[in-house]
Amino acid sequence: MIRDISLVIITTAIVAVGFLVFLPNDSPNPSFENASTEMSRTADGKPDFSGIWQTNSTANWDLLTHGPRPMVGQPGIYPDEPVLAAPVVALGTVGWVPPGLGVVEGNEIPYQPWAAERKQENLDNWLDRDPELGCYMPGVPRAMYLPFPFQIIQGNNKIMMIFEFANAQRTINLDTVEPYPGFAYMGYSVGRWEGDTLIVDVTDFTSYTWFDRSGNFHSDALHVVERYTPISKDVIQYEATIDDPQVFTRPWKISLPLYRRMESNAQLMEFRCYEHVEETIYGHLRKEPLVQRWEGETMTIDITRKVPPGDTVYELLLSGNPPDPQ
Repeated sequence: MIRDISLVIITTAIVAVGFLVFLPNDSPNPSFENASTEMSRTADGKPDFSGIWQTNSTANWDLLTHGPRPMVGQPGIYPDEPVLAAPVVALGTVGWVPPGLGVVEGNEIPYQPWAAERKQENLDNWLDRDPELGCYMPGVPRAMYLPFPFQIIQGNNKIMMIFEFANAQRTINLDTVEPYPGFAYMGYSVGRWEGDTLIVDVTDFTSYTWFDRSGNFHSDALHVVERYTPISKDVIQYEATIDDPQVFTRPWKISLPLYRRMESNAQLMEFRCYEHVEETIYGHLRKEPLVQRWEGETMTIDITRKVPPGDTVYELLLSGNPPDPQ
């Protein structure tokens, strides 16, 4: 086994030029050859964010700078080098979390002591607990950096975002609206323009969402302030200031770019993930469970379900009374 190998990560900055506009008359999207470099604006002079967007980061794996690690690990020969655990060992290299640079200012999330322990517990039990694995709506800001595209449809007094994952949607209200009467997975968004920057105040969250696949979490006291600033017509600088006095000692901020999808036929595809996880959520309720054992040419894996201790989403799932993921 070769150890202490230095890895050099070369980051190539790709400046995308071109323009992608989705029109109601089904007009084809312009190609690179005839694309304009001018920023598109709406009739009232605001930046036009309409189009298909997607991040290019590992933020959904971990908001902080991280090296490679097993999706689910266990101790190996060397105490400081874990190996893939049984649930993912057949995945080989695909079972490893890719390394990535962090998107948190200062590369620190200021947890209260009890919350730092819960975060580590979440990470250790990621496969059981992450709401993303059960197709729960991802919440804000996580929806903005999932590895799925999303579409922005911009009007004068409303901006709608439609996400490929979990059929999630959110509406940013630019006009005066009544306070939201309850709680929502995607929160309640009220926006305003400050020059060319769109500022969005998001409140009224449930506690059933995470920030990433590393167990970073919040309570229902979460308050997020987003800033969308155009760098060019095809790149938006996204910032989110996160405040939750029940979990964190102070507000903290993330920042990452969002890129316009430049394919001439860019569009959202159907990903009916709630149907895809029926066995994960309800399979144990079958009289004869379909997923119990996997046998390949070189290994056999048996699956045994149990309810982990503590107040977790997975505990609710296995109880047969899960919260509504939509």
